[in-house]
Amino acid sequence: MTFLLNQELPEKIFYVNRQKLKDYADASGDQNPIHQDEAYAQSVGLPNVIAHGMYTMALAGEAIRSWTGDRRNILEFATRFNKPIVVPAEIDVAIVFTGKVSEVSATEMTVEVAALCDGVKVLGQTKARIQL
Repeated sequence: MTFLLNQELPEKIFYVNRQKLKDYADASGDQNPIHQDEAYAQSVGLPNVIAHGMYTMALAGEAIRSWTGDRRNILEFATRFNKPIVVPAEIDVAIVFTGKVSEVSATEMTVEVAALCDGVKVLGQTKARIQL
């Protein structure tokens, strides 16, 4: 596949809900109650249960993989966590990922990724270096 400088990559949407947070907590071992217990999350000042930051980053990685075709092509990937993703009970919350090619050479490219939830930027400075 050929990538061009400033090329916009297809939007990728993932849906997060309480069951997915529980599944991630079980797989990762991160059983922090802010990710599963609404009363506890609110008792520490959060509006509701929030998604794990590393789960959100993993979804960004999956968006990048979908654009590049193979996870082995991802040479480097970094992000900053801007805002938590609030996950109310019984609701699927959409996280929208978009990408733009910011650098390209014969062997590599850099993709800048945007991650939005309800129009709020939840990840910042998200970039991936990709082997072509």
